[in-house]
Amino acid sequence: MKRRSTLLALGALLALSQAAHAQRGSSGHVNLIYWQAPSLLNPYLSGGTKEIEASSLVLEPLIRFNEKGEMVPYLVEDVPTVANRGFSADFKSITYKIRRGLKWSDGSPFTASDVVFTYEYCTGIKGCAKASTFSPVDKVTAVDDLTVRINFKAPKPYPYDVFGGATTPILQRAQFKDCLGDKAPTCSTQNFNPVGTGPFMVKEFRPNDVAQMVANPNYRDPAKPAFATLTLKGGGDAAAAGRAVMETGEFDYAWNLQLAPDVLARMAKGGKGRAVSAFGTLVERIEMNLTDPNPRHGDARSTTKHPHPFLTDLRVRKALSMAIDRNVLNEVGYGPAGRPTCNLVPAPAAFASNNTDCLKQDMAGAKALLEQAGWKVGPDGVRAKDGVKLEISYLTATNKVRQDFQALIKQWWTELGVKTELRNVSASVFFGGDAGSPDTFQKFYADVEMYANNFDGTDPENYLAEHVCDKIPRPETQWQGTNMNRYCNPEYDKLVKELSAATGVDKRGAIAKRLNEMLTKDSYVVVPLIDRGRVSAHSNSLAGVLLNTWDSELWNAADWTRRK
Repeated sequence: MKRRSTLLALGALLALSQAAHAQRGSSGHVNLIYWQAPSLLNPYLSGGTKEIEASSLVLEPLIRFNEKGEMVPYLVEDVPTVANRGFSADFKSITYKIRRGLKWSDGSPFTASDVVFTYEYCTGIKGCAKASTFSPVDKVTAVDDLTVRINFKAPKPYPYDVFGGATTPILQRAQFKDCLGDKAPTCSTQNFNPVGTGPFMVKEFRPNDVAQMVANPNYRDPAKPAFATLTLKGGGDAAAAGRAVMETGEFDYAWNLQLAPDVLARMAKGGKGRAVSAFGTLVERIEMNLTDPNPRHGDARSTTKHPHPFLTDLRVRKALSMAIDRNVLNEVGYGPAGRPTCNLVPAPAAFASNNTDCLKQDMAGAKALLEQAGWKVGPDGVRAKDGVKLEISYLTATNKVRQDFQALIKQWWTELGVKTELRNVSASVFFGGDAGSPDTFQKFYADVEMYANNFDGTDPENYLAEHVCDKIPRPETQWQGTNMNRYCNPEYDKLVKELSAATGVDKRGAIAKRLNEMLTKDSYVVVPLIDRGRVSAHSNSLAGVLLNTWDSELWNAADWTRRK
């Protein structure tokens, strides 16, 4: 027994010795490839996933969601709840205790004042990409240097989207204090090189190209990150990114490999890396534009001043959905990494509708619906009514799977009697925040567009709130906004407010399901196609990767190491 105790003691000493010798930067360099290049590193000025992912290496929220969707504290001591008295019993305030000793990468202390400022920043600029997240907030107060309290205008049973997850990180007051109001987009130093609390800090950033980063010398864990330097390269396409990890070994991590299953399997045979996947809430969908994108309207194109000439007809939108064979799309594009869906919110189960109406293609029914609505096939094979033809401009980001989807859907819509023009642009432009570009998904200068996105955490309240009337992108908001369809339904807005006050998963789930169905099976302004499993790849030598569908994929980059 004595010998066993001695051995255990020696083992413990050895473990402590090894931990003591763990060194920040000991794993050298790590290469990431994001084929959609980030345009800036401030997620408050762009809702694009690529900006959120890249900035998450530098900027951090108070709490995060792990790979299981569980809330975990990051910059705070714990997750406030009613049980631990951090979340008030009336659901109107939540109090966070900030961890002691936290520093920004420039060595200055992180305090509650920075949290207060971040709220003031988003609510004080035009077109903040996360304005809907902060709209229920009444005020954010620094109780003391290490305590921050968030008060809500009304009871908010789910308060964790405010400073929870990669979409709402904390900005440093000292760096951004002169970037309020109209100045926000012009602060290039701040937006391209933010000071953060994350494991890395920016050394050089070239928009729409590459970010060079180094380990944060003031990161809270002295042994992390294991990598001294990091390169996040943008551009190219998903196929090139996959090959760069799994076949050539040029990169260590490739994000969002939207590739056919046989292509991924072939790449894996290269022996340099492997694909990893997980299901979450990522839905590939078609968005219907309820406004007219015709250039003749000038700056007012794709605004509510000009309703769409035929997509305002529910029967047209429904027929377009009915003509699509989602099972064929999934077989061509995703295989086991995808599931045909009729829902914008496919998970968690408590929030997912059992709507399956769209899963079977019904071309005959779609044609009959258009006939009944008065859309008749002309001699050119295109349906028309009152001099208006069903001619659609179909826009998406450039990648092989999406172009395959476009080709198939065009074929089905042509059979339906709809003339379809296919357009695709670089993903970096399509998902970028450049108000000067005509090809962003926010401007929506097309009749329909196709893309995928999801929500942080496991509650879809803010995700569904993106479709309220005042979130429509428009010139006055520098085309920022989340309601891409320009959908405006007072009943929908009212139900969103009910969801914000609802308590209990059962009640919240019932309201969320109804909101989902209002957007999909009732109005067809959103036409879901595929519930996409998130697929990325990492090199065989990269250890510690935990693919996360509920937060940034790079959420635990501080824990990544080089396998010996």
